[in-house]
Amino acid sequence: MKVIRRLLSTNSRFNALQTPRATDSTDVLIVGAGPAGLAAAIRIKQLKSDLRVVVLEKGGEVGSHILSGCVLEPTALYDLLGKDLSTYSSKYGCGEPPLGVKAGKSEMVWLTGDTSSMIPGQRAIRIPHPPQMNNKGNYIISLSAFTRWLGRVAEEHYGVEVYPGFAGAGVVYSDESTEDSPWVEWGGKWGKQVTGVNLPPDNQHPQVPRVLGVLTNDVGISKSYTPNSTYTPGLFFQSKLTLLAEGAHGSLSKSIIAKFSLRKESEPQTYGFGIKEVWSVNEGHIPGKIIHTLGFPLDKNTYGGGWIYHMDNNLISLGLVVGVDWENPYKSPYKDFQMMKHHPFIRSLLSPSTSTRLAYGARTLTEGGLQSLPLLHFPGGALIGDSAGTVNVAKIKGVHTAMGTGILAANAATEALSSNSNSLSTYTSSFLTSPIHSELYSIRNLRPSFHFPSFTKHHLGVLGGILYSGIDSLFLKGRTPWTLKHTKNEEERKLSVNSAPSLDSLRTKPTSVTNPIQYPPFEPPLSTDLLTSLSLTDTFHEEDQPEHLRLLTLPEAKIGVTLSEIRLEDEGEEESPSTSTSTTPDSQSQPSQSQHRQNHVRINLSHYAGLLERACPAGVYEYVEDTSSPSPPSIHETENHPQENEDENKSSWKNQKLVINAQNCIHCKLCDIKVPSQDITWSVPEGGGGPKYTIT
Repeated sequence: MKVIRRLLSTNSRFNALQTPRATDSTDVLIVGAGPAGLAAAIRIKQLKSDLRVVVLEKGGEVGSHILSGCVLEPTALYDLLGKDLSTYSSKYGCGEPPLGVKAGKSEMVWLTGDTSSMIPGQRAIRIPHPPQMNNKGNYIISLSAFTRWLGRVAEEHYGVEVYPGFAGAGVVYSDESTEDSPWVEWGGKWGKQVTGVNLPPDNQHPQVPRVLGVLTNDVGISKSYTPNSTYTPGLFFQSKLTLLAEGAHGSLSKSIIAKFSLRKESEPQTYGFGIKEVWSVNEGHIPGKIIHTLGFPLDKNTYGGGWIYHMDNNLISLGLVVGVDWENPYKSPYKDFQMMKHHPFIRSLLSPSTSTRLAYGARTLTEGGLQSLPLLHFPGGALIGDSAGTVNVAKIKGVHTAMGTGILAANAATEALSSNSNSLSTYTSSFLTSPIHSELYSIRNLRPSFHFPSFTKHHLGVLGGILYSGIDSLFLKGRTPWTLKHTKNEEERKLSVNSAPSLDSLRTKPTSVTNPIQYPPFEPPLSTDLLTSLSLTDTFHEEDQPEHLRLLTLPEAKIGVTLSEIRLEDEGEEESPSTSTSTTPDSQSQPSQSQHRQNHVRINLSHYAGLLERACPAGVYEYVEDTSSPSPPSIHETENHPQENEDENKSSWKNQKLVINAQNCIHCKLCDIKVPSQDITWSVPEGGGGPKYTIT
């Protein structure tokens, strides 16, 4: 069995993959206990209760890594558990569902400010909102709390096995490539019918391996890649079918998409970056009120906007989404968000004498829509929810579509297991005839219109995008004969189709053609420094573990991990010759870690002013003065690179070095997507690490 996983050993003294590890077999394995994963698990047990369904969750508990606005459209919930909410408590035995408050009045407001030259001063101008943003019948909720409740329903009522603290670290493939390519039935069809990427049919479909399951992360590996007293090898969860529900830019989903070329007839994914706070207010609270904002603090070329949702219990959900394709490397989404609170329209809600900030967090979300959807199935499994990318950007919602894809995949999985099949092609087929596809099709041109070149050879920008979106939504209703693209041309599409490099990283301009951004000072408690905000996430990681934010070159990042056989407990103690020291392919030609860091610092400081230091919402990345003398090379580096000189073993550039505070990471995945050098790969840390969200 071949495994693709996080590199655990770069030292010949210890190779974690040689350690015998236990196997646990299941019918269906789901990675990610979010809305999509839990909906899939519940539906499978509803259809066939004797099937064993296991859900792995990297967070310390269900819901602890979940963050969203969130206005819930309950259609998928009704489909899953029934329309009569009053029966949920007695029927499922898990208490009332935490559906917060019913959505009331919705408004859209244009905030003017320093970034707007059209209207002087800081004002709030109410403007019409598109019909998709009508929230009648919806609920303003904490998605973290809702997911926690849904997890209880799955586990306590339906018998789903949910394992928090188990991080899916790698995909296990069959040794032999004996399966039909997922493109056999879909080559040429997916691009023509779904994404608008019209390519000539490719009749060459070599057979491929099958996904056999997932390996969880080892626990107790030190920073020096040696086992400590708590060392426990990860488990191999062997499954007949595997559903990936990791959310946006999941590490396993990313590798699967590249492995099976699932995006070869799609546009690259483009992302949004959401930052959220929850405030308790005593004045001006109107339960159910929904406000979306455009304009300040973002410039006319940056896609995004804010939200103010009046929750129950005098709570307000406040946030900002910034398109990750922002151009200026001096931009700080965190400071943009803090500055947004200085606007009089928002400041009036958050009086220090009557309000308290309770929570903070951040996460990337998919915005590519239908054009960026990869083929949804692969041999032995499928992508669901934001692992596929089903957010409806016009509605600013993705929970109902995530749960909907989970239900569709569950239907297909149950059918496949009944016929001893490992193909979920029927899931992809059912998606094309589902309301989810209809939704995404009707709004497919809204997001790309904001950066689509106009006849003046300039981007339409925010105002042009709003104008196009209004015409498309109100009059054309998505029935246009064209599908706009996120990429400039086919060459760019092919370059970034497997996220290496990401499309959003290519949009970043160097400092030579951009200007520094002057942000106002913080005004505590209204706006605070980043580390003060970070303390509200209750983030924790075991510090003595390998960095899960791995510095890799582009070729390595594309491969991601090594291919090696794993040893199982029932294989005996004889060591297989193929389980030698774990290194990347062609390791003799790979640069040392010191060279990686030196190259990273050189590119990102000289051309992008250290973008990550401003982009990261958790203070993970710092570029600091290197006051140390050159460190001697490690044993491994000496063995693999005997000719390296002292300069090549320095990790600094012009006396500046990169410091990665991995213990601060809140798992937003922004660094992996946005870094211009595309040499940061996010992988899972030890299970249970990360933020502990409760009301987000």
